[in-house]
Amino acid sequence: MTFSNRLLRQRFFILTGAVAASLLLAACDGQEQAAGRGMPGKQEVSVVTLHPQSVAITAELPGRTAASLTAEVRPQVGGIIQSRLYKEGGEVEAGQALYQIDKAPYQAAYDSAAAALQKAEATVPSARAKAERYRELIKQSAVSKQELDDAEASLMQAIAEVASAKSGLATAKINLDYTTIRAQISGRIDKSSLTPGALVTAGQETALTTIRALDPIYVDVTQSSTNLLNLRQAIANGRIKFSGDNVSVKVVLDNGETYPYAGKMEFFEANIDQTTGTFVLRAEFPNPDRLLLPGMFVRAKVEEGVAENSFLVPQRAVSRNTKGEATAMVVAADGKVQQRVLTVRNSVGNNWLVDAGVGDGDKVIVEGTQLVRVGQDVSTVEVTIDETTGEVKSRKPVADAAVGK
Repeated sequence: MTFSNRLLRQRFFILTGAVAASLLLAACDGQEQAAGRGMPGKQEVSVVTLHPQSVAITAELPGRTAASLTAEVRPQVGGIIQSRLYKEGGEVEAGQALYQIDKAPYQAAYDSAAAALQKAEATVPSARAKAERYRELIKQSAVSKQELDDAEASLMQAIAEVASAKSGLATAKINLDYTTIRAQISGRIDKSSLTPGALVTAGQETALTTIRALDPIYVDVTQSSTNLLNLRQAIANGRIKFSGDNVSVKVVLDNGETYPYAGKMEFFEANIDQTTGTFVLRAEFPNPDRLLLPGMFVRAKVEEGVAENSFLVPQRAVSRNTKGEATAMVVAADGKVQQRVLTVRNSVGNNWLVDAGVGDGDKVIVEGTQLVRVGQDVSTVEVTIDETTGEVKSRKPVADAAVGK
């Protein structure tokens, strides 16, 4: 063997020994690091520990606002509008003058009725005196019975004419007062459909304007009949504790903001719409700032009751199996992964309200489910879920190193 061949063989053995030593050191370091974690060879997953709690059951329903009172203003007598006495779009009080109709013909009718009453009243004393005189004369047989009857009939007729004249005067007074059109309710008034100089008639089809009471204001929401039946069945079975007559309602505006005042449920309709299978619930809200206006689209959050001893499972931890059942991966007390079939009632924020399938202390896997299988030993890290976004917002150190021992 030549000198060059021996030199090449020596270099080969030296390189081979260096590579082997490096691999051996790396393996030792990996074992030491794994031993430092206390759980060599186990997949780490993020979990949320479940505990029973009382959960407020709310339903978010679409709805629209409606004025608590609405009055369309129409004339009750005919005539020419002389003036408009209110500011369009402003607030008016009940009894406030809104329009003035030309009162001249109605004033004349009132004066005529007053004169007719005076005339009728003037005939009464004479008729009464005659009737009284004949009553005395009949005792002396100075007048006949027929003459007495005629005198008493004349008195009664005079009294009746006075009553009729009084009624005519009252009617004339009412019509005269109607020439000033007044607000029947307090609220915000719309623009006027007619201007001064327009001719109006009693009870015309076209309203002069509309007044709407905005404080309080109503919110009408629709609920399906199926949800109503499910709610009543849950209350009957004791799964939900009914919150009582004063059901609280909150409103989310069209821009996503929450209305600052809470409302209360007033009533729900006693019939189901045959076309849509829904019924209407009405809630009443204070509206001192007039932020809510009739016809606005809102989302109403109705507190239906409280589900006691219930579990909230993060939605990110729940999936569906081939049968369409809701399932979740759970780390049991022995540290092994189990797949649970859940009975899901409804969503609460970014969680599912679960009736069955989990228990107190179960650790539901929220991260790492794709990396584990049923029956596998795993190590866990407790995490906190952001209730607003449903994302993991914080992690805790491994608190249960004994899991899996």
